[in-house]
Amino acid sequence: MIKQDIKVTVDAMVFDRSNGNTRILLIQRKNDPDKGHWAFPGGFVEDDEDLEAAALRELEEETGMKLKQLKQFCTVGTPGRDTRFRTVSIVYYTITEAALHQVKGDDDAADAQWFTITHLPPMAFDHHDILQQAIAQLKLS
Repeated sequence: MIKQDIKVTVDAMVFDRSNGNTRILLIQRKNDPDKGHWAFPGGFVEDDEDLEAAALRELEEETGMKLKQLKQFCTVGTPGRDTRFRTVSIVYYTITEAALHQVKGDDDAADAQWFTITHLPPMAFDHHDILQQAIAQLKLS
């Protein structure tokens, strides 16, 4: 019998393409691992929760942003991407207008801010690599 101990997480990449710049909404991690680094809003899926609903919930809890839907971008599960345990993350995305949303860090996010995709802060986990993949595939540069 195979025993797995894999945690399922979701992440939300929220892009803004106004004023000729493409920006991404990031949260600053309040806790380890990667405390102080920036990441996509996201977290663990609850036992009775749909994946997209979990991503929308985490986005709202960590930034205050309320959206109705997201699109699935990719699934990542490289061993070692989280130093605590094995995680598989379903990554979602949307493109919105930042001016329509007031954001602030909450829950386990110390802060929430928009960053241009050409001037990014140090990012947690493998989020920089995922973001670069999204920029190329979604033609966001």
